[in-house]
Amino acid sequence: MPQKRYRPEQIIAKLREAEVLIGQGKKVHEVTKTIGVSEVSYYRWRKEYGGLKVSQAKRLKELGA
Repeated sequence: MPQKRYRPEQIIAKLREAEVLIGQGKKVHEVTKTIGVSEVSYYRWRKEYGGLKVSQAKRLKELGA
């Protein structure tokens, strides 16, 4: 199965969706199934993109970090 690459805007949107679902009382493993990513990806994205706005994420990628 080919890997799916997400753009920073898509990652931030998925993280926001996950925050809403977790706020509704769902478990992380349920949320990751709902948004269509693995738990490892979710935690990695949260570490890298958590709290960023789309414009900040674009700037981060431009800087090559």
